[in-house]
Amino acid sequence: MRHATQEDLDQVEPLLAALREVPQLREGRRGCFSVGPRAFLHFHADDTVALYVDVRFDEAFERIEANTTAERADLLARVQNALA
Repeated sequence: MRHATQEDLDQVEPLLAALREVPQLREGRRGCFSVGPRAFLHFHADDTVALYVDVRFDEAFERIEANTTAERADLLARVQNALA
């Protein structure tokens, strides 16, 4: 598992654009979001180029797959609900 590259993030640009629209999130560098001073969400990939998102809904990060349109929509909804 490695941090997502720019090429990996290109695959999820529509998701990144939607996350940028969430008012509580701040993108420090592409694909790395925080809420206030605290890291909240960032992307990883593996050797098969499967994409994962680490999100801090509670105290610890939770790893969520983000490979399909449905997985990405679910992730966005969970983020929006968590920050509402």
